[in-house]
Amino acid sequence: MGVEGCTKCIKYMLFFFNFIFWLAGGVILGVALWLRHDPQTSNLLDLQFDGTQAPSTFYISVHILIAVGAVMMVVGFLGCYGAIQESQCLLGTFFVCLVILFACEVAAGIWGFMHKDTVSKEMINFYDSVYDKAMTQSLTDQDKKKAAASVLKVFHETLSCCGKGQGTFFLTQITDTLGVTDLCPASGQKINCHTRIQELFSDKIYLIGIAALVVAVIMIFEMIFSMVLCCGIRNSPVY
Repeated sequence: MGVEGCTKCIKYMLFFFNFIFWLAGGVILGVALWLRHDPQTSNLLDLQFDGTQAPSTFYISVHILIAVGAVMMVVGFLGCYGAIQESQCLLGTFFVCLVILFACEVAAGIWGFMHKDTVSKEMINFYDSVYDKAMTQSLTDQDKKKAAASVLKVFHETLSCCGKGQGTFFLTQITDTLGVTDLCPASGQKINCHTRIQELFSDKIYLIGIAALVVAVIMIFEMIFSMVLCCGIRNSPVY
């Protein structure tokens, strides 16, 4: 015989929220793995030119998400088992883990908000440097010009875009038509790559933010319920 009355209700509510938390951890882990291996982002972030690697800030965020998702699944299982077993030790450990996770999530959220445009800006700067070298490299540097053109081609085919802006789009179209270059995608999209890069990474950053907000709300309820249940177990005459 264990806890009774309202405390018993809290016990099953905590189990339910822990199950949701465990599922959320699995979802975050799955989304992070998808972001890591998404063809669009992986094609761009694996690019190299002249010894320079494409910016990896986005991958750092994704690897953190993979770790968070795995930890959430472990902590969620710990909370479920602690609630069912009515173990003060497990519930106390679960509460401490939640506090640490919540503090890390708040810190990551603040950092992410302050640097939300960093990923797209870094990738745009990388694209601009490659574009300028592909279009202005002298005849004596044909190898570098071909390397820059091949990197640009990946950008253009992956994102269905061409050029840094409308002016450079038309310039690149003209040089392609004259046979000087072969950079714009076969689809003939009239969208500049700055816009495409911002759309690609901004959409994914917002997806990460929404997932973090949902998890934070669940964690607040879990911290409250775990403490209430722990106190209820301590005050129960059975224990």
